[in-house]
Amino acid sequence: MALPSPPRAWAEIDLSALQHNLQVARECSGCAVMAVVKAGAYGHGLEEIARRLATDEVAFFGVANVGEARRIADAGVTTRIYLLGATWEAERAEIVHRDWTPCLSTLSEAQHFSDLATAAGKTLRCHLSVDTGMGRGGFLPDALPTLLPKLEALPGIDIEGIGSHLPSADEDEVFTRQQVALFADTVTRLGGSSRFRWIHLNNSAGLLGYDRGPCNLARPGLMTYGISPLPGFGERLRNVMTLKSRVTLVRTLPAGHGVSYGRSFVTTRPTEVATVGIGYGDGYPRHLSGQGAEVVIHSQRFPVLGRVTMDQIMVDVTGSGIVAGAEVELFGPHLRVDELATKAGTIAWEILTGITPRVLRLHH
Repeated sequence: MALPSPPRAWAEIDLSALQHNLQVARECSGCAVMAVVKAGAYGHGLEEIARRLATDEVAFFGVANVGEARRIADAGVTTRIYLLGATWEAERAEIVHRDWTPCLSTLSEAQHFSDLATAAGKTLRCHLSVDTGMGRGGFLPDALPTLLPKLEALPGIDIEGIGSHLPSADEDEVFTRQQVALFADTVTRLGGSSRFRWIHLNNSAGLLGYDRGPCNLARPGLMTYGISPLPGFGERLRNVMTLKSRVTLVRTLPAGHGVSYGRSFVTTRPTEVATVGIGYGDGYPRHLSGQGAEVVIHSQRFPVLGRVTMDQIMVDVTGSGIVAGAEVELFGPHLRVDELATKAGTIAWEILTGITPRVLRLHH
């Protein structure tokens, strides 16, 4: 029987670091935690991350859609599941059947859930979504004092929570403080903690940089995976994902030789070029081409040459003694993903969630 070949690209996921970061989120927020695990737990592996965090008594798992909720539930995780966005009509019967918790943005959504839950002889726990500035969904604050009695009168649903979302907590402090005040005022006008069991607003940037206000539930996402959206907090967090590959080939190219597509890089001296088995088909951003990106081999940084290709990148390892088979760190403890994101002109969230399925995840 043929032995399986080692992976060309893989991501090492440190589950102890994940749990450490969740505890930091608890300490910073002073609240119960909804662990945000949407988009494959930010690329870290949805089922594996949910199983591990379920042992840490999180109040909810936050997911983007029914497909993600189904995967968690089918993996045997019994932690409550909260749907962070609006749902389609065809999805709602399953939500009622499985007792997942939707957020409500319109009276018609609430009416439909009421009809389904009543027909099933159930009471579905729901949260109100309030649009305090995100513009993506939710009730407008001024409409809720009139609408809440109508919502509460619907049979089959229990409006146990209220939440909103911060669009600019990592960019616009003035607006965010106004938004926090608006949310707090809205919650107070509607009855506060005497009316709602769960009150939530703060994402990672919110709980790191702002007071919790009336909230008793926090929704950390990025920080759970070891990255701070605000400066000054990264030292408290531990790196969770390390993206790795291997050197597949080392060759010496003469001066004047092009490297990669388009010949955007041409050698100016004899150059030892290492080919590494990862590319944008694995999620390593093509936008890093020509932007001064580096990789780490044997604890030393080496520059990426030319354009990132679908399956491979080339690296200048002149004079290093690097040989084929050497492990390469694309990002991790020695080269942070947010540094890579800055050079690629994007954000850490996009890089993490963009690591494709052909990259093996190794959880330890």
